[in-house]
Amino acid sequence: MRQNQKASITGIGSYLPGKVLTNYDLEKMVDTSDDWIIQRTGIKERRIVENGQITSDLATQASLKAMEDAGVSPHDLDMIITSTITPDHFFPSTSCFVQQKLGATRAGAFDILAACAGFIYAISVGQSFVNSGAMETVLVIGAECLSTITDFTDRTTCVLFGDGAGAVIIQKSSAKHEILSTSLAADGSQADVLIMPGGGAKTPASVESVQQRTHFIHFRGKEVFKLAINNITSMILETVNKNGLMIEDIDLIIPHQSNLRIIEATMEKLGLPMEKAFVNIDKYGNTSSASIPIAIDEARKEGRLSKGDLVMLVAFGGGLTWGSSVIRW
Repeated sequence: MRQNQKASITGIGSYLPGKVLTNYDLEKMVDTSDDWIIQRTGIKERRIVENGQITSDLATQASLKAMEDAGVSPHDLDMIITSTITPDHFFPSTSCFVQQKLGATRAGAFDILAACAGFIYAISVGQSFVNSGAMETVLVIGAECLSTITDFTDRTTCVLFGDGAGAVIIQKSSAKHEILSTSLAADGSQADVLIMPGGGAKTPASVESVQQRTHFIHFRGKEVFKLAINNITSMILETVNKNGLMIEDIDLIIPHQSNLRIIEATMEKLGLPMEKAFVNIDKYGNTSSASIPIAIDEARKEGRLSKGDLVMLVAFGGGLTWGSSVIRW
């Protein structure tokens, strides 16, 4: 029986910091307004870490909830994969800190960096580990403290980002949510469209790099907007065809929560009603690789996912990277 089972999501969890930063709060910090932010992004508020919380803290809390949901213990974990662009440190990996905090002494641990598409990349790796038989139980996390790399003097970027974490357990199962496929893509020729220039080998930390504010997110919004819509739309259609489906067969699309206007334009281009897209960006902003697992958890809690539904996950981010996954719920 087990050889016929496929990699599936058997547990889901998410965690959001308690501190809420509203658009009205941002009005006091930069030249912006609640109306301006909502009209351009759909965001009303976002969550921000406080009291020394770091990425591995958020990741650990989301992981504990996913493990409880799946009925697995720390000892059951074979591998921990964390997608993040805001690691606790450049090294060791955030996954290693999560392993220590969970007490998952048997588990291997490493991070993936594919920006906002990172959770899809991590799902793909976890699925491959499980389907190959190399591992039985993989913890996949998307966790971000984007407030730590957001320039709160730049009104074009500081209104967008928030903090949070989501996690899933991947195991073989015939009763749970089978991962039917994952598709990944990248275009390194567009790397400078969305980037944090400072801190790496090219621009090591220095007085100059700090003064030039290179350790914050930099992006060219109009270019990102167009590239995101075109690439997400193409990826969704390719993924549907790959699975022998029609676009109408997809019951719910859970997109990366980057910008409500991007989601609306993508759904219009696909000829689908907005009711078929799950949206929570108004509450949490753009949480990069954490946005999809947070949205999966919330969609389930809101009753948006029913047994047998075909669910499409899709994300686009810096790199440029993008990816999709189809899950039979």
